[in-house]
Amino acid sequence: MAEVKAYLATRLRRALGQLPHLLRALSMVWAAARPWTVAWAFLLVAQGLLPIATVYLTKRLVDSLVLALDGGGAWQSSRPVLIFALLMVGVSLVTELLRAATVLVRAAQSELLQDHIRFLIQQKSVAADLAFYEWPEYYDHLHRAREEASYRPVALVDTAGGLFQNGITLVAMGAVLLPFGLCLPAALLLSTLPAFYVVLRYTMLQHRWRMRTTSDERRTWYYDWVLTDKEPAAELRLFDLSRHFQRAYQSLRGRLRRERLALAKAQSLAELCAGTAALSITGATLAWMIWRALNGQITLGELALFYQAFNQGQRLTRTLLENVGQLYANSLFLGNLFEFLSLEPKIKDPAEPLPAPADLKEGARFRRVTFSYPGSQRPALEDFDLKLPAARITAVVGQNGAGKSTLVKLLCRLYDPERGSVEVDGTDVRDLSVASLRRLITVMFQEPVRYSATVAENISLGDLPAEAALAEIEEAASAAGADPTIRRLPEGYDSLLGKWFAGGTELSVGEWQRIALARAFLRRAPIIVLDEPTSAMDPWAEADWLDRFRRLASGRTAVIITHRFTTAMRADVIHVMEGGRIVESGSHTELLERGGRYAQSWFAQTQASEGRVLR
Repeated sequence: MAEVKAYLATRLRRALGQLPHLLRALSMVWAAARPWTVAWAFLLVAQGLLPIATVYLTKRLVDSLVLALDGGGAWQSSRPVLIFALLMVGVSLVTELLRAATVLVRAAQSELLQDHIRFLIQQKSVAADLAFYEWPEYYDHLHRAREEASYRPVALVDTAGGLFQNGITLVAMGAVLLPFGLCLPAALLLSTLPAFYVVLRYTMLQHRWRMRTTSDERRTWYYDWVLTDKEPAAELRLFDLSRHFQRAYQSLRGRLRRERLALAKAQSLAELCAGTAALSITGATLAWMIWRALNGQITLGELALFYQAFNQGQRLTRTLLENVGQLYANSLFLGNLFEFLSLEPKIKDPAEPLPAPADLKEGARFRRVTFSYPGSQRPALEDFDLKLPAARITAVVGQNGAGKSTLVKLLCRLYDPERGSVEVDGTDVRDLSVASLRRLITVMFQEPVRYSATVAENISLGDLPAEAALAEIEEAASAAGADPTIRRLPEGYDSLLGKWFAGGTELSVGEWQRIALARAFLRRAPIIVLDEPTSAMDPWAEADWLDRFRRLASGRTAVIITHRFTTAMRADVIHVMEGGRIVESGSHTELLERGGRYAQSWFAQTQASEGRVLR
């Protein structure tokens, strides 16, 4: 018995430990839907008190019915029966009206709450450092937060409301039973203790199981994505991979399903034992009250009152225990949401940001920078130095993995270096506000986003605050070499791109790349960074685009990250990267004269191109 008490005490402490989650969830409800929450609270109190009116009216109805039968059914003695019957009908009608009003209030409250929480998750996801996406545990946090956010807060509020309403009714029922003796409320409480134990135990077991299997659940989502999404569809068919991934999905889902069913089976058995114990106590209590009625110690109306009060009290207690279990479970899972929302980014504004330069006079510089991606043992850059002079075009070339794209991420302060500094006109980028720094830079990333929007919207996303006119959008498209392609689309700049929505037009890789270039060109930032801008262009298109790019980049600090030497040769200065370091620098002519890595790669690449042309 002592062990059971200790166990229950431990579970109770843990349950109380979830109280902050409940309070935080209720504060979310208040922030999302204040007027509806006030109406909801009023309806809960009213519905909590109405069952008491029904119990008292039942007692009065039965007693008046006995008196009417004793009076031979005369109108004088029968009138109270009619009055109490009509009052009970009125209470039932009010109950239904309040229930219907609650459904409406909860629907409005639920929609507003879900939108509010989705907004918080999106806001936190956008604010999170890019480094979080290198961390597998972040995806577990995000998976649990997104999975639970759609219904857990709403379910918790529903449960808390049910707990509050049923609690009011139960306290009132206890007060009704109290005149029959203290033993009845005690018996009512005793009959629920086994169920209380079962609820707490299996709620915790289910939560532990869900936490343990989060990675497995995400893996099933991944297998489902591979089998159903467009991106892997071609390889899936070509290499006949569907059966492999289907077997992997079914195997993992089978194990999860068996574990879940084993837990449900154990819980069902425990609930059956708890229910049998409660039924035994109820039967004994009811038999005792019938014995008292037979001996004239209570009236038939009081027996009816007891039966309704005890029966409803036990039903309410079971419901309350279910509410407590659900409240506990929802609070445990809401911990995942709140844990995600409490993630703090490291990329923050300084306490007193310095003003960002309007125009660059010196350019950008990397000083003795060392940086490793999260979870990587190998530095992407180590003791790295590089100067990007103002108003000139700089090309950075090198093999894949040399660290070229890392420069872009550090310059934009998507990451911070472990040692050293990244500077703009002599100011460490960590001393500028993040927003002002990023307004200085326009970037086309190596894998640009393909937005499912119109052509004009796709390009205007490069500088939304500027609210660019169509003429400016067309100018950016022309600079990127995208205008001829756009003119051939069904609705020109109003054509919907992508296949996510009906009526959309899919573009080739090169055409999407030109749209992304136009987006980057639209922002008239002093620093322009292009990561592999010509990788999807043929030689003729590349040469034409490079001529136009030099005119566009005039007076701006331009950086081209590329592995194509025909692109790099047009730059004012070229840096060759290898293993996270600069191994050669100079103009195209200077680097060829030195006969180093650049020259060797140049001749190898041009000879390979000539060979392809000849074949």
